[in-house]
Amino acid sequence: MANQEQSITEDEAELYDRQIRLWGLDAQKRLRVTKMLLVGLGGLGAEVCKNIVLAGIKSITLLDDQKITEQDFSSQFLIMREDLGKNRATASVPRVQELNPNVAVTSDESSVASKDEDYFKQFDIVCLTCCKLETLLKVNAICHENDIKFFGGDIYGFYGYSFTDLNEHEFVMEKNKKVKEESTGGSSPKKQKVTMETVFLKKTINFTRLKEALEKKWGGTLRKEMKRMPPIFFMLQVLLKFEAVMGRRPRADSTENDRTKILELKTEVLQNLEMDPDFLKEDFASLVSGELSPVCAIVGGILGQEVIKAASQRNTPHNNFFLYDGEQSVGYVQCIKDS
Repeated sequence: MANQEQSITEDEAELYDRQIRLWGLDAQKRLRVTKMLLVGLGGLGAEVCKNIVLAGIKSITLLDDQKITEQDFSSQFLIMREDLGKNRATASVPRVQELNPNVAVTSDESSVASKDEDYFKQFDIVCLTCCKLETLLKVNAICHENDIKFFGGDIYGFYGYSFTDLNEHEFVMEKNKKVKEESTGGSSPKKQKVTMETVFLKKTINFTRLKEALEKKWGGTLRKEMKRMPPIFFMLQVLLKFEAVMGRRPRADSTENDRTKILELKTEVLQNLEMDPDFLKEDFASLVSGELSPVCAIVGGILGQEVIKAASQRNTPHNNFFLYDGEQSVGYVQCIKDS
């Protein structure tokens, strides 16, 4: 990451006062030198962007080659009605800049699939949303090889996820420690007074690539371990396969046809993972179209939080999936590795 010794101005110290009290001045300094690429300015991308910019990073580049459609207005709050038909990234810049004038905000209207390895090397953190599996795997591999912190995420109707690959990541975590003090006054027996003291511990976590996590075979997995696995992880794999095969995401105006294809792919995907095709119920296939704004807010909040933790190197990051089931209103943090 870039030089972490950049000083915080008095105005910035006042603006970020509550954050500095929460995670410390050094963590805020790390945030203030972080350069981030955010791909995909749909509903999830808007939530992530808002959270990161308010936290006070150095710069953010918004990359999206899609035009604004009527569907975007249901979850993307950084655009205006008069922006219909304009590029999503460029149209979002004015509202993003208003959130925090201290952050440099730029846009790029090209496709992330067209970018070469050198393009990504200018960033400390890369976050992909609304991207096909092929693109996720390609960019994740580039980031992993070049020690760039990588995040991915998406929303499919009631369901959403985020993925984190920080390669080898060092961070500081707080821990409360009991300290015993002996009283020495008078002739009475000594008494011990217990107080709590906050200590800071340095930790290191090694992350796996998305490809390795998704290719894990589950045939030899113990039954009790499978019971702990959230079904949404396997739903995600089916939906990524659908997008790869159909060249598009599930649509509300094609629910029945999409449902039929999703259930067909469910069998194929689960068999490839050495699983019983009946592990997943069929109900989910009708609940996966569009970006529901409440789901975007929850997953975007978690994803933004993880980006901030990675940039500031404070607190334990999620390793490596956050999976959200909006139908059941429950989220899971799951570490999935091909081992």
